[in-house]
Amino acid sequence: MNNSLEELKTNLKPYRYTKKKNVTIIDSTSGSFVIKEKKDNKISEAYNYLLSRNFDYFPKLAQENREDVNIFEYIPEIKEPTDQKAQDLIELVALLHNKTTYYKEITQDKYKEIYENISNNILYTKNYYDNLFNLKIAEVYPSPSTYLLLRNIYKIFSALDYAQDLLESWFDKTKDDLKERVAFIHNNLELDHFLRSDKSYLISWEKSKIDSPILDLITFYQKEYLNLDFEAIIKKYLKSYPLKPNELDLFYIVISIPQKIVFTEDEYQDTKNIREHLDYIFKTENLIKNLSTDGDNGDK
Repeated sequence: MNNSLEELKTNLKPYRYTKKKNVTIIDSTSGSFVIKEKKDNKISEAYNYLLSRNFDYFPKLAQENREDVNIFEYIPEIKEPTDQKAQDLIELVALLHNKTTYYKEITQDKYKEIYENISNNILYTKNYYDNLFNLKIAEVYPSPSTYLLLRNIYKIFSALDYAQDLLESWFDKTKDDLKERVAFIHNNLELDHFLRSDKSYLISWEKSKIDSPILDLITFYQKEYLNLDFEAIIKKYLKSYPLKPNELDLFYIVISIPQKIVFTEDEYQDTKNIREHLDYIFKTENLIKNLSTDGDNGDK
């Protein structure tokens, strides 16, 4: 990418360039641009498809057909409160899903594969925490992080049991459905990938693909659960794009599976990490409870 930047500096004659995460922002007399290393043609292909579906809420490519980098128009962001930004983001995601949804024929093997993958993940996680519990319970003088984990580990196993029970019910009700609803999904949702300017924009489309729309909700939730009121976010999404009962159940199943808690040599960081994992479980439990008791939580 360094050679590409040197070439662009010569051609664009920038008066300032700024490095930000994995992109470079160039300010020049001809405008401002975002330069990002190009690994494949996914961005161009995604943009062409989205334009064919009348969805243009993404930064335009300033130069196309380059092999080395993607050059995007720079979008000056209007700062807005975090909760408002999240609401705007999910509204745009619902629009994306509405404009690109279709049904495709599948076989029973597809749902069987989903069932087996999730079931194996639940079993692996249970075994991991069984072994961790046996290791930590043997400590004569448990540390604060160990005590916090042991005192609350029942919540981890309860979440895993809930996920497995709902998975069994989901598979029993879904296995004979030979049509699957899919949409074009961003597949990398987080607050930093949404910009508000003259209109709303989603950036960072490198992972985008055709798949189940709930994957966008799962990604967004798992990345931002600590920062946002997801009950309001999911309800806003469901008003524009109602999920079918089997989709909503699958969303509940996946977000209910706790991530692994890995201990380090830093006691403070371990305690903080466990507290965040437990917060995730409590928040997820409350989210599912509140959405499930809401009479308008998806397609009937």
